[in-house]
Amino acid sequence: MNNPFIIGLIAWFLPGVGHFLQGRPIRGATIAIVVWLMFVIAIVSGGAHYPGFEFKDGALLYLLNIFARFGNGLGALISFVVAGTPSPNVAALATFEYGGRFLEVAGLLNYLAAIDAADIAIGRKK
Repeated sequence: MNNPFIIGLIAWFLPGVGHFLQGRPIRGATIAIVVWLMFVIAIVSGGAHYPGFEFKDGALLYLLNIFARFGNGLGALISFVVAGTPSPNVAALATFEYGGRFLEVAGLLNYLAAIDAADIAIGRKK
């Protein structure tokens, strides 16, 4: 598969798979392990329910949070489903805000990995 757009889209939706498709299994496995591990830690920590505010409360912060969470690809769908049924005591967790940051950083890291996979497919990077 040589289409950089498709490679980038696959790399975004399934972290690490874009590199696997290009014959870079170590890089793909490293990316997949790091992004998914951060994602799982974030979900277990209650990060899917952070921030506890809506668009009207802080539009810029809310949009930045959504953009970063959307970077998780398949994980974004999972996090939005988990966030749809909040636990009544999730805000009481000591790790609540850390989980939110882990979820955002995992998404932003996955954006970088997808761009890296697309750059390799284009030929700008070896």
